Amino acid sequence: MNPNSKEYRNPDAVLDVYEKPPLSSWAFLSLQHLFSMFGATVLVPLLVGLDPSIALFSSGVGTLIHILITHRKIPAYMSSSFSFIVPMVSLMKTVGYPGVAQGTIAVGCVYLIVSLIVGFVGSDWIDKALPPIVVGPIVIVIGMSVAGSAADNAMMNGSHYDLKYFGIAMFTLFLTVILNMYLRGFWSNIAILLGIVGGYVLSVALGIVDFSKVISTPWFKMPAFDLMFVNYMPKQIYWGAILSFAPIAFVTMAEHLGHIMVLDELTHRDFFKDPGLHKTLAGDGTASIVAAFLGGPPVTSYGENIGVMAVNKIYSVYVVIGAAVFAALFGFVGKLSALIQTVPGPVIGGISFVLFGVISSSGLRILVDNKVDFNEKRNLMIASVILVIGIGNAYLQVGSFQFTGVSVATVVGILLNLILPKHALSENWNEDKDNWQENKK
Repeated sequence: MNPNSKEYRNPDAVLDVYEKPPLSSWAFLSLQHLFSMFGATVLVPLLVGLDPSIALFSSGVGTLIHILITHRKIPAYMSSSFSFIVPMVSLMKTVGYPGVAQGTIAVGCVYLIVSLIVGFVGSDWIDKALPPIVVGPIVIVIGMSVAGSAADNAMMNGSHYDLKYFGIAMFTLFLTVILNMYLRGFWSNIAILLGIVGGYVLSVALGIVDFSKVISTPWFKMPAFDLMFVNYMPKQIYWGAILSFAPIAFVTMAEHLGHIMVLDELTHRDFFKDPGLHKTLAGDGTASIVAAFLGGPPVTSYGENIGVMAVNKIYSVYVVIGAAVFAALFGFVGKLSALIQTVPGPVIGGISFVLFGVISSSGLRILVDNKVDFNEKRNLMIASVILVIGIGNAYLQVGSFQFTGVSVATVVGILLNLILPKHALSENWNEDKDNWQENKK
């Protein structure tokens, strides 16, 4: 049976892509996704000087747009991208958000142009460019490249090491693992959410949670939207913003490809063919354009939510839709938004150890399932280079924009796969020698 047909059901899934969860558990499963991505979503606007509520709202709307464009076939969550922080900080200090908006629109347009090209030439080239020996290590890198940030959240209180923080992170980690292993049914499915709640309760008991902002924030608060043509009129074209943002789109595009690879592996489907890479790129690009008109940052797919799916095996697109709706609504509920922002770094760090590790383990599974032979020098060279460049974050800096280690590793891995021969000359020589000796006997 075609794995992309609605009749196909992934036997490993608790809930498959097209299946709706029971109403009694739907909210909990969606909130679990919201908590997992919330820290990173609001961190980007806080770093660059935007309203976190707008980022939360635009992430929810952007996710719904992506799901609509991909015909409810891909359970991917769109949220604030870290790749654009440097040019965003610079623009906010000079021309303000109108420059950021034009740069973000340029990113969306790059995605849409590439999606048109892919739609025209097809996606058959993907199988040739991205075989298991390339995909497996790239997926490992996607998880491991953010391991440092998880460790920093778990250990660091500002600029110094904090043993209390590390203890909270370890408590959150072990609680999540134990709950995932020993609970059954519905409770097992929300083990990540329960782990976050447990870590949060311990954090409150140890006095590291500050509720002052929650108390001072009103229950209902309109996000500070910066609406183009409403709050301001674009009076000029900021070419510097456009030229600094547009190239970085190819960086996030490479990460987007990696996330789709992981989802393919988890769901046993081929999203590159159905709904097609052109649809996923169009959804991502359109979500960024909408974010620009609302006053938010560029968005991209999130690994945190993929990690949640990898742990609980719930791939339902309806759970992701629920998370998107909650995100959009919470943008207007001041106290709830402020309360979620009080979840401390060590809790996020502890849960991230699980989420990011599971993503990397999915890459190992790709290599094992496809029986990749590392006795072959070709495979050894490709995997080794991808892993070290990606995990080491050997980024490429060109002017004001930066290609991340994940992006560089992806490009280098694809190039090596395309140019390296099937066997090294030494392997061919040894094989010929063995054949000669066998014939001589």
